[in-house]
Amino acid sequence: MDPIKGSVSIDAQNIMPIIKKWLYSDKDIFIREVVSNACDAITKLRMVNYQLAENCSVRVEIDKAAKELRFIDDGVGMTEDEVRTNINQVAFSGAKSFLAEYAKEEDKENSGIIGHFGLGFYSVFMVADKVSIDTLSFREGAKAVRWESEDGMEFTMSESGRTERGTTITLHICEAEEEFLDVWRVREVLERYCSFMSVPIYLDEIKDEDVKVSGEGEEKAEAPEKRPINDTQPLYTKAPQDCTDEDYKAFYRKVFREYEDPLFWIHLNVDYPFKLKGILYFPKLKEQFGGIEGQIKLYSGQVFVADNIKEVIPEFLMLLKGVIDCADFPLNVSRSFLQNDGYVRRISTHITKKVADKLTGMFKTDRESYEGFWPDIHPFIKYGIMRDEKFAERMKDCVLYKTTAGKHMTLEEYKRENGGKLEEKMVYTTDAARQDAAIRLFTERGIDVAVLDQAIDVNFVSYMEYSAKADSKFRFCRVDAELDSLVSEEEVGALDGEKLTGLFREAAGKDDLAVEVKALANETIPLMLIEDEQTRRFNDMGRLYGRSEFNMPAKYSVVLNSRSKTIRKLAEREKDERSVLLTRQLYDLAELSRQPLEAEQMTEFIRRSMEIVDIAAQL
Repeated sequence: MDPIKGSVSIDAQNIMPIIKKWLYSDKDIFIREVVSNACDAITKLRMVNYQLAENCSVRVEIDKAAKELRFIDDGVGMTEDEVRTNINQVAFSGAKSFLAEYAKEEDKENSGIIGHFGLGFYSVFMVADKVSIDTLSFREGAKAVRWESEDGMEFTMSESGRTERGTTITLHICEAEEEFLDVWRVREVLERYCSFMSVPIYLDEIKDEDVKVSGEGEEKAEAPEKRPINDTQPLYTKAPQDCTDEDYKAFYRKVFREYEDPLFWIHLNVDYPFKLKGILYFPKLKEQFGGIEGQIKLYSGQVFVADNIKEVIPEFLMLLKGVIDCADFPLNVSRSFLQNDGYVRRISTHITKKVADKLTGMFKTDRESYEGFWPDIHPFIKYGIMRDEKFAERMKDCVLYKTTAGKHMTLEEYKRENGGKLEEKMVYTTDAARQDAAIRLFTERGIDVAVLDQAIDVNFVSYMEYSAKADSKFRFCRVDAELDSLVSEEEVGALDGEKLTGLFREAAGKDDLAVEVKALANETIPLMLIEDEQTRRFNDMGRLYGRSEFNMPAKYSVVLNSRSKTIRKLAEREKDERSVLLTRQLYDLAELSRQPLEAEQMTEFIRRSMEIVDIAAQL
C-alpha cells in the first residue's frame, strides 16, 4: 500500500457529547466562557480603534418569562465569513486568528485577550436547548448575521435585524437548568468567575414593566443605569506605590468578606521571568491553625480559574488568603486546572521566595513589629519550615521562641543567654499554668523557659532536632523531663532512699516505679514526676493524629528533693497510717502538675485532702 497523508477530521456528532458532559467540571462555567468571549470582542475593538471601545461593556440579561439568558456586547462583532470560521468550526480559536491579523508582534503576548482553545462557546449547550447569535461586524459595509442551533451540531444561518455593532448570544434555557434564570444564581456565578474582568459587566433582569409597546411592536425599554458587578482595575493590577494601607484592607474585606483586618500583606508584581501579579494576606491565625483554611484565588488574565491549586500554591501557603493572577498559566482546555510542568513549579518557587523575603526583611528591619505578629504567624512559619526545605533555609534564623517572661529569642540568642547554665538544650513548657512549679525551678536560677504550647509544636521540636547538623547535640527538653541542670551544689545529709522508694511505690501502686533522690536548688518543692521526653513526644503525636492505640507505655520517675523539709521528715518518720497518707497526697500533687487526675483519683484526692485538713485542725 502506498503511503497516504491527510488531516484528521472532527465529527461534531462525536465531539459535542464530550464537551457537554466531560470538558467542564461545573455547568455554571458556561457563563464565564461566554462573558470571556464578550470581553475579548471588546478588547479586540480596542486594538483596532481605541476610541470606538472607550465606553463598551457586556450586559447579561435574564428574561425569565421567555426562559432566555442573553449575553450582549458592543465589541468587534462578526461577519458572515467569521461566523462560519469561528462558530462552525469546533476548536478553532478566533482569538489566535485575530492576533495574527491585527496585533503587532510585541503586543501579542500582552493583548489581554482571554480565549485560547476555541471551545468555550460550545459550553452553552450544557444548559440550553436552543442558542442563537445575532452579530454585526465593525467592518465597513458588513451585514448582520443570525446563527441558530439546537444541539451545536446542526445550525441555520440567516440575515439578522441587528443594527448596532457587536454580538448578542441568546440561550433558551432547558427545563432542567432553570436555576440559571434566577438573578441570585447568575449574579453569584458572575461574581465568582468575572469579578475582575477588564470590561464592565452589567446584570439586568427583564420584567413586564421593562417592555413598552411601539407602533411597530414590542421593544425593550431603556434599562436603568447600574453599577457593574465587576472591578475592571482590581488593586493587585496596580503598582504597590499607588496603593494605600486602607486600599489593601478594603480589598481584603471585599474579596474575602472578612470583617477583621489582616496582619500584613505582600504585593506581588513580577515582570520577569514571568508576568505575575497578586496580593497575599496574612490573616490572624488565632495561634491554632488546625481546621483553618485559607483561600488563594487563582486568576488568568483577570478570569477566575480556581481556589487553592496546589501546583502553584505551596501547601503551607494555603493558610493565607490572597489573589494571584498570571496570564501565562499553562491551563488545560477547560481552564479549570493547570498542566503540571516546570513553568508552574518556577512560579510556585518564586511565590515562596517572595513570602520568605517579606518575613526575613521584617525580622531584620522591624523586629518589634515582627515580634508583635509572632503569636499569630508562628504556626504558619513553623508549618512552612517543616513542609518546604527552601522556605526552611531562608526562615530558620528568624524563628522566635517566646519565654514565660515575655521575651522573644531566636535559637542562637537563647543559646547565648542560657549557654552557661544549660548544656546544649532549650527547656520549654507546654502548659505554663500546670507546670508552674517546674518552671520556677529554672527561672529562679536565671534560665529562660520557652513556651511551646500549640499542637504544631509537638512536631516542630522534633523536626528542629532532626534537621540540625549531624554533629549538633542540641535538643529540646520539657521542664518536667529532667532536672540535671537544677541540682544544688550545697551538700545535705543522706536520706534513707530505700525507705522512701518503698513508700512512693506503694502510693503509686507500682512496684517498678523509679525513685531518685536529688538535692534540688529550690528547697520548697518536695518532689516532681519526671517523664521521658521521647516517649511523651511519641504519645503526644499519637493523640494528635488520633492513633492512641500505638501509644508506648509512659516512662516516668519520681525525683525526691533531699533539701525539702517535708521529704526529710517523711524519711525520718516511722511508717504509719499518716506517713502513707502524706505520701499518697504528695504523689497525687506531683501527678496533678503533670496532667489531670482520673475521676476516681480526683475523688480519692479530695477525700484525702479533707482528712488531712481534719488532722491539721486537731493539732
